[in-house]
Amino acid sequence: MDCAKIGRLIAQLRKERGLTQQNIAHALNISNKTVSKWECGLGCPDVSLWAELSAILGVDMAQMMEGEITLNRPDEGNINKIRFYVCPSCKNVLVSTGSSSIFCCGRKLDRLTLQQDENAPRITTEMIDVDYFITIDHEMTRNHYILFAAYVKIDKVFLTRLYPEQSATVRIPHMLDGKLYLYCVKHGLAVYSIPTK
Repeated sequence: MDCAKIGRLIAQLRKERGLTQQNIAHALNISNKTVSKWECGLGCPDVSLWAELSAILGVDMAQMMEGEITLNRPDEGNINKIRFYVCPSCKNVLVSTGSSSIFCCGRKLDRLTLQQDENAPRITTEMIDVDYFITIDHEMTRNHYILFAAYVKIDKVFLTRLYPEQSATVRIPHMLDGKLYLYCVKHGLAVYSIPTK
């Protein structure tokens, strides 16, 4: 650990949040001289303080320990570069439109990659009123089911969460030339083009 680098980062983040050394010291139940010592590079926070300090400063603890924060490039606004993440513990579904560090249940999540698989389910699409009614030919048991369906088009994402033992059907607004993403808990992410009608 580079104490000087970490100290500069703590000072920068503290000032960005409009906090004083006394504010941080009070929140951590330590003296403000200790915070000053860190910012001068004369020591680093104790291991027991890192989690709370990163929460106070609003940054990832691992990046704070490295003494620098990695910034993402500005989002280009292209929804076609959408990224999906699923937490293996709680099955939380998260979405980003650019590069990001996504954490859930204390773990960093990896972006889901498209699977080219013969196990990809077949879909049938019907027009009902002004919506697509999509039926997915896939089992929906407790251990093998479609977790979500997401329809992506230009500047919109329609995400539908599916659950075990419910029917594998989705109703989404009719918009031509979108892509349908399906995530199976066993086989991964697949993408489909919805036929134009």
